[in-house]
Amino acid sequence: MSRGKKVSSELSQKQKDADVVIVGGGAAGFFAAAHIAEAAPGLRIAILERGGEVLSKVKVSGGGRCNVTHAEFVPRELAGNYPRGQKELLGPFHSFCSGDTVEFFESRGVRLKIEEDGRMFPITDSSQTIIDCLVRETSGRGVEVYTGHAVKQVNKGKDGWELVTSKGNFNCCKLLIATGGSPKMWDIAGQLGHTIVPPVPSLFTFHIKDPRISGLMGISAMVTVRLSDGGGKMMFEGPLLITHWGMSGPAVLKLSAWAARELHRCNYRFKVEVNWLRTVSFSDALEILRGYNRKSGKKYVHASRPFDIPKRLWTRLAEASGIRESQRWAEISKNGLEQLAEQLTKGIFKVNGKSTFKEEFVTAGGVDLKEIDFKTFESKIHKNLFFAGEVLNIDAVTGGFNFQNAWTGGFLAARGIVEKSGS
Repeated sequence: MSRGKKVSSELSQKQKDADVVIVGGGAAGFFAAAHIAEAAPGLRIAILERGGEVLSKVKVSGGGRCNVTHAEFVPRELAGNYPRGQKELLGPFHSFCSGDTVEFFESRGVRLKIEEDGRMFPITDSSQTIIDCLVRETSGRGVEVYTGHAVKQVNKGKDGWELVTSKGNFNCCKLLIATGGSPKMWDIAGQLGHTIVPPVPSLFTFHIKDPRISGLMGISAMVTVRLSDGGGKMMFEGPLLITHWGMSGPAVLKLSAWAARELHRCNYRFKVEVNWLRTVSFSDALEILRGYNRKSGKKYVHASRPFDIPKRLWTRLAEASGIRESQRWAEISKNGLEQLAEQLTKGIFKVNGKSTFKEEFVTAGGVDLKEIDFKTFESKIHKNLFFAGEVLNIDAVTGGFNFQNAWTGGFLAARGIVEKSGS
């Protein structure tokens, strides 16, 4: 925790009153608190964090660098990166988009940079820079942070909300739940009448044991990948990285996110089809191979290739097509060329399990989006109850998009809370 921040680990009394209670000391919670405090300085705001430290996910994100957002500044294009929440976030992104996130941090002295893939980080390459900024924006502005306060129960009263925590009770008029994927808070939201879409993992890598990729860890290629059984609509282009356990990379992660529920239903036992030539079709690949066969007949197949794919991968795919190391192009039969074209453009790989992508554990699931007013992120079931961040059934592909959902939801919830508070 940064210097100057007043943190209370114990309540000064068994019952504490606040105008606004925010459950969850993460990105969405702190961002909301900062905006409420700025717009309505007189409001008493309490952040309840069950852990011993706040902003812990910000701390570890992006390998400790914090992937703040993504350099996609068009709301519709930005919304296209959310398998759950794409339609619902379109309006909110018109109110607070990635450009607004950049402006918020840079106007407070935190400069951001854009990397080649569009991800945005602080120029310090340290997540502590983001943490310090958020803490500064809430310090001394009527925001009190209570760590080690696990919320056990939420009761709706006549004039607001009562929260029972592991270290005392709180009363408030406005309640914002921004706890991320917390099963306990999902249970509490369910007890309050909200529908909870059961959470399943999203953003994961594929376990594949296959001689075509065994021992090739570290090799990457630009591919198109899709589910081989009935998943033709879920087709993604991009880099694929071969790992010691199977496949990873943006193309695989996108497929894992968009097909999260389908893959959960089949217990992560399924098949994927990989086009190692990205957009080249089977017929076009076959035609190119035939031309190369005629032109370069004296060359060895394993040593020469007409496509720009890694040499070791090419050799494996040739072997899988029944082509021996000693064979020249002129010796390859019509069937052999067809087999090679199929391996290149329609290779089927059996997936047998998954792994979490790096330190990111993202879930598909949460509070049903039909029960939220996305102008304010207020519950349609209870007035003065707000949600923001991954506690909602919203998740994104990797690249800073999940944080952008937190910033946008935190901002709009804050604005809604301030407006309803008469400020």
